[in-house]
Amino acid sequence: MKVRNFWGHFSTISSHKIRVMKNCFRVGLYKQGLLHDLSKYSPQEFLAGVHYYQGNRSPNAAEREEKGYSGAWLHHKGRNKHHDEYWIDFSSDYSQGLVGLKMPLNYVIEMVIDRMAAAQTYKGKDYTDASPWEYYILTKPYSVIAPETGALLEELLLLLKEEGEEKLFEHMRKLLKKGDY
Repeated sequence: MKVRNFWGHFSTISSHKIRVMKNCFRVGLYKQGLLHDLSKYSPQEFLAGVHYYQGNRSPNAAEREEKGYSGAWLHHKGRNKHHDEYWIDFSSDYSQGLVGLKMPLNYVIEMVIDRMAAAQTYKGKDYTDASPWEYYILTKPYSVIAPETGALLEELLLLLKEEGEEKLFEHMRKLLKKGDY
């Protein structure tokens, strides 16, 4: 294990976690801010992160390229409710197969904050308020997400892109006060 990779990965995930925590606090999601992504420090995720660390993108992508899957990602998305992949299950109508379930509002908001923090972490000075939207558009064709969750995710990412962070956080606080979408 390279020391540079250890400290680089630790620094990257910690920086990301702190960004998410600060922004969760801005909308009143204190517990989620504190608990966000703790599984990244577990041996299953952390050791893979160190091994595949590059600094400019998720180590899960490199693990997936080498192995054909990412064990760290499978562990992560199964333990963190702010990922839409956590909410995939068989439909009660088995003919529909796997479907995305409607995510609770607080996790959709954490997901948006997570996407912002990930883009800020990996893009650095090249980050703009459009970056999370641009990444979403790249991955949208491959996503399995409930229609109402997808619509809210798009609404929030477009609001960030078009009107900026302050308007986004104001809107998210209003949604949380209302309690549903």
